[in-house]
Amino acid sequence: MTHVHLLDRLIGPVLPPLRTAAELAAFEAAPYTERIIPQSTYEALQLGAARDPDAAAIQFLQKADPEETPVTISYARFMARVTQSANLFSDLGVGPNDVVSFLLPLVPQAFFALFGAQAAGIANPVNPLLSRDQITEILRAANTKVLVALGPVPGSDIWNKVQRIKDDLPNLKAIVVVHGTTDEANAVYSFDALIDKYPVTRLSSGRRIAADDAAGYFHTGGTTGTPKLVRHTHGNQVYQAWAMGLMLPVGRGQTLLFGLPLFHVGGALTQGLAPLALGSTLVVVAPAGWREPNAIRNVWRLVERYRPLVFGGVPTVLAAALGVPVAGADVSSIRIASGGGSAIPVAVGKTYTEQFHVPVLEVYGMTETSSVLTMSYPDRPVRLGSVGHAVPYSRVRIVKIDDEGRYLGDCAANEIGVVAMAGPGMFSGYLSESHNRGAFVEPGWVNSGDLGRLDDEGYLWLTGRAKDLIIRGGHNIDPLAIEEVFFGHPAVALAAVVGEPDAYAGELPVAFVQLKPDAKIDAGELLDYVRERTPERAAVPVHLYFIDPIPLTGVGKVFKPALRWDATRRAVSRMLADLQPAGGTLTVEVGAHAEHGSLITVAIKGVAEPNRALLAQQVHERLNPLVMRHEIV
Repeated sequence: MTHVHLLDRLIGPVLPPLRTAAELAAFEAAPYTERIIPQSTYEALQLGAARDPDAAAIQFLQKADPEETPVTISYARFMARVTQSANLFSDLGVGPNDVVSFLLPLVPQAFFALFGAQAAGIANPVNPLLSRDQITEILRAANTKVLVALGPVPGSDIWNKVQRIKDDLPNLKAIVVVHGTTDEANAVYSFDALIDKYPVTRLSSGRRIAADDAAGYFHTGGTTGTPKLVRHTHGNQVYQAWAMGLMLPVGRGQTLLFGLPLFHVGGALTQGLAPLALGSTLVVVAPAGWREPNAIRNVWRLVERYRPLVFGGVPTVLAAALGVPVAGADVSSIRIASGGGSAIPVAVGKTYTEQFHVPVLEVYGMTETSSVLTMSYPDRPVRLGSVGHAVPYSRVRIVKIDDEGRYLGDCAANEIGVVAMAGPGMFSGYLSESHNRGAFVEPGWVNSGDLGRLDDEGYLWLTGRAKDLIIRGGHNIDPLAIEEVFFGHPAVALAAVVGEPDAYAGELPVAFVQLKPDAKIDAGELLDYVRERTPERAAVPVHLYFIDPIPLTGVGKVFKPALRWDATRRAVSRMLADLQPAGGTLTVEVGAHAEHGSLITVAIKGVAEPNRALLAQQVHERLNPLVMRHEIV
């Protein structure tokens, strides 16, 4: 095959639709290795740039204003800067096994640094909003050699954090500052002042990158707790780009509104590497991404201005956008809505389908799977609430495991069990061997920690969580570290933190506490104690419930499913409190369900028609935004 033909195979238009399992099997009959050209993310980006070097790779906005003139970087310029960044890092001593970490908002240099670091060594993008101590722990775990960070600019505390952590990083050899000045005596180098001196067409190291070379370390496992770093190979990340090019309408001449952070695989790979490797244009809505207030406020005018075919983001972005009137904006370019990071409420998906007349393709994956591993196929019927099928050459199973994470067998169709996944995007393990216990149910099959079922047609339905992680607006919160803070208080006997449903954030952390005998403390005082000792504000529980006793399993462990049901019942009861009917009752119960995992049941008693039908409609309207299913009896 010619190089151009192989590139077309990467893009996807010459491939047949994958409407059935038989068509997918026929497609997968050819080995994946015969379908893929690039061995590295650097090569993948070169292929994307070769489509049209003069086309815009990235357009940057400052305030998510559709009227502002974007800073436009062509593909030729983008590849030159990626190459120069790699050569800069190599000049600072970075080799294939060395780590370049960065703390940057969505500025042009962040994209150059991410992919340049992967061409020189290993990239480690870190959330700059984390506390100093959290960042220090991540950089230590990564063994950071070079740190790229935003300089002392108004409105940012990144540089202050860097000054406080740099002496705690034993392997740190250099700091590269963006929007700052060189101070070589203290090993600080200005990115903008130095970048132009490096070659633009070749890697000065002469490196030939192999598919199994490490490309990135991505932090996962929660914004609190011991750092857990996922090791991605170049082959893992290239597969994500290839799969998304196959499944979504991206390519030359297409645009994508971009607002996800680069420290998240959804931003770095699914919405970053994939479109760039396929010749699309990323429109970066603001340095703060979707956190910029104007980004949601102007969302439909941005769609009108930049004409994306796919409108995608985490479910909180999708839901917030629905609260903005279209107000005459031309949004006819949108052909697909897509989201992931946490579950999309069925009601949100239904609204997009009805209001915009487009399918909602929900995606599912993990940092450990290099982002998306399952999604709703565009050429198959979409089942709202399902995360579809495994993307080509990947696999998903529902398995039974014991308390130690050992595989006991596969589940039958529609039987709920633990979701296990495999494929070319699968990581080989965490950087620290201590985190790998229970990470895989069998060799090559990652334990997702999520519960789900596969129906008779192979659609995957997520039904709950086997592990404790709380997902608040797409951000992970590890409850263990918060529970440890509670246990530090002398009045606390037992504490458990779980997620309660929230119409906007998906989940919010709440705490259940059993006090020691004769101990007395009010909830506000105890929450103040926890707030002062929890570095991540989003991890502080929004409610605290005193209960005695906390439910335990037969072996003495806290039985968290019962607490999640209790938290859900309380949250839903608050949501419906003003609907209590005169002369009747409205009660809420939450418990296990064979098909959905958990179910909210709302009982209406003593209310005659037509008032009962009106009340039922109001209940549905309140609860439809929640991910957990509900019924009225």
